[in-house]
Amino acid sequence: MPENNDRGRVKTTVTAFRIIELLMEEDGMGLSELARELDLAKSTVHRHLSTLRDLEYVTREDDVYRTGLRFLEIGERTRTRSDAYQLAEEKVADLAAETEERSQFIVEEYGQGVYIFRETGERAVRTDSEIGKRIPIHATAAGKAILASLSDDRIDEIIDQRGLPALTEHTTTDEDALWTELEEIRDRGYSINDQENTSGLRAIGVPVQYETGEPLGALSVSGPTHRFRGTLFDETLPNLLLGTANELELNIQYS
Repeated sequence: MPENNDRGRVKTTVTAFRIIELLMEEDGMGLSELARELDLAKSTVHRHLSTLRDLEYVTREDDVYRTGLRFLEIGERTRTRSDAYQLAEEKVADLAAETEERSQFIVEEYGQGVYIFRETGERAVRTDSEIGKRIPIHATAAGKAILASLSDDRIDEIIDQRGLPALTEHTTTDEDALWTELEEIRDRGYSINDQENTSGLRAIGVPVQYETGEPLGALSVSGPTHRFRGTLFDETLPNLLLGTANELELNIQYS
């Protein structure tokens, strides 16, 4: 959960959502485990769990509590609320089929990147990029493509809020170096992730922008370093992604 000022927060709401997050992260937990992790009385946690079960957001089986399928409905409604998102989904599938690699569409929310759509081609490498997962926006190709499309003031806000944590030894953690890279992305139109999020994985990303220039999100294609090199990495994939993003932007503009 984001580390914001606690002023104005309702503590019981925070506790309820922390329970939900723990159940999701651990794929289920018992009452005692939850109470210990939250440093709360078992009776307090039990009241929260009982309420969440009554509302059908949490299930219980053999004394193990898990998040319920009601969250699936909420997530899908959130993901499909925008017609533009649906148009992006089609392009993600097309990219995966054409490249035979993994493709994704990511958006920015609260200074982080969020996976909205993902498809895997026949040769795609399996990673933990699950739908809805939040990632440091500076450490992925799609994330950096979005950053480069934002105003300088908004970029400063995100860096101040989220910092530049290292995910691998290749992650850019120096603010000046990141600004230099963002200027390069703005000039050439696409971003590069060279093992900054996952060792052994490279990616190319391009922003998808509204007519105003504001970013909707970004498309990217990723694959292993032994395939993502040479002309494929330097020319073929950037041109494919730039063309795909252009088509998507036109579809959004005239839909």
